[in-house]
Amino acid sequence: MTVTLVTGGAGYIGAHVVRALQAAGDDVVVVDDLSTGFRDRVDVPFVRLDLADAGAPDALAAVFAEYAVDTVVHLAALKDVGESVAEPERYYRVNVLGVVHVLDAMRRAGVPDLVFSSSAAVYGEVDRDGVDEQQPCAPINPYGRTKLVGEWAIEDATRAWGLRAVRLRYFNVAGAGDVTLRDRIAANLIPIVVEQVRRGAAPRIFGGDHPTADGTCVRDYVHVEDLAEAHVAAVGALRSGRTAGAAVNIGTGSGASVRDVVDVVGAVTGRPVRPVVDAPRAGDPAAMVADPGLAHRLMGWRARRDLIDIVRSAVD
Repeated sequence: MTVTLVTGGAGYIGAHVVRALQAAGDDVVVVDDLSTGFRDRVDVPFVRLDLADAGAPDALAAVFAEYAVDTVVHLAALKDVGESVAEPERYYRVNVLGVVHVLDAMRRAGVPDLVFSSSAAVYGEVDRDGVDEQQPCAPINPYGRTKLVGEWAIEDATRAWGLRAVRLRYFNVAGAGDVTLRDRIAANLIPIVVEQVRRGAAPRIFGGDHPTADGTCVRDYVHVEDLAEAHVAAVGALRSGRTAGAAVNIGTGSGASVRDVVDVVGAVTGRPVRPVVDAPRAGDPAAMVADPGLAHRLMGWRARRDLIDIVRSAVD
């Protein structure tokens, strides 16, 4: 029997990951502080715990022992770039201490395998299409820096005591597996635009003169179900010994601008959309598109859904 503990498993991404792991045959335990997650998403054993608290390593090690956990998927973190610029101390507390405490508990309990929720934000500004994992990491906002510090801690643990880990660098996640798992906190572009269009409001575009084809930011949007399947693939790669310390991009390899997203939302909803262009936000790179080749070579994973699938799942 394999038992995977998912931190942040009551959240938007976490709930999809839990469902995908269950479909793959794992027993799952969820740890979440419910600061942004929802208890009604969880139908597996659940422990409420703030991973940044001083007593978290002891509490987590006890959970590992109680449920015979052999793998951890660490998703619990704060993830709003703009908020991280305004509240960096909070982001370092939650995102960095959370990783340190998870690693502490894993070492004590002898849990060998970790899949870490990282981010393409670790790369910072890039000057080429198709960012691969060899791109130097130079994050330009506190959120990205906290994720990179977490990666460093994990790399050091793999050298120090034999932790086996995959660090998944997510690009822009959106969509939903079904209405019950939809993102209830509209903090990312696609759910924000969908909500605004439904209200008849004009979507806001932050920056219209970026060095991109239409002047708006370009991102690689990956469906949350594809992302969840990537976690299952990463767990399988760890257990089979195919990897023990890799950083892996999770994206589609195809970029879409903010204007593209607004146009697709308009087409899917059948409503006219006239966006308003505001000033650019601090900490936003102009373009970020993945080279996802390593994910396929190392884990046998590639995205199967496109932007239209993402928007339809967010709207339906």
